Amino acid sequence: MLQQYKTILVAVDGSSEAELAFKKAVSVTQRNQAKLIIAHVIDTRAFQTVSSFDGMLAEQATEMAKQTLQDYVDYAKAQECPDVTTVIEYGTPKPIIAKQIPQEHDVDLIMLGATGLNAVERLFIGSVSEYVIRNATCDVLVVRTDLENKIVKNED
Repeated sequence: MLQQYKTILVAVDGSSEAELAFKKAVSVTQRNQAKLIIAHVIDTRAFQTVSSFDGMLAEQATEMAKQTLQDYVDYAKAQECPDVTTVIEYGTPKPIIAKQIPQEHDVDLIMLGATGLNAVERLFIGSVSEYVIRNATCDVLVVRTDLENKIVKNED
């Protein structure tokens, strides 16, 4: 018997790695006839470096997230994924993606892009994908390839 996922969570942050994960999540959603949840977590720690919390920054981040999520929803529906939900959360991405959203939405697969951090950055702040792999209670798929399973070359 094949594993069938019912609810797939894909975390997006605007990076090219997240876009690869999203496109692959749409494909997996189609094959499983599953529900797709597209989540974006606005990291409120970024606002703590501003001398006083600027509500305009949070508002702008929310508006950008809403537009990005709507673009993703439009793509998913064009690919015949009818059951698509978006989630915008505020806080620290690691526990929200690994625990909070999966518990709230009965997620059985989390898909995310591979980290873009170098070894030193991972040592000091750790990657979201690394944390999710260690702490999620459901399956986790870290996406490193495009829809043809080809490694995408960075143009650095």
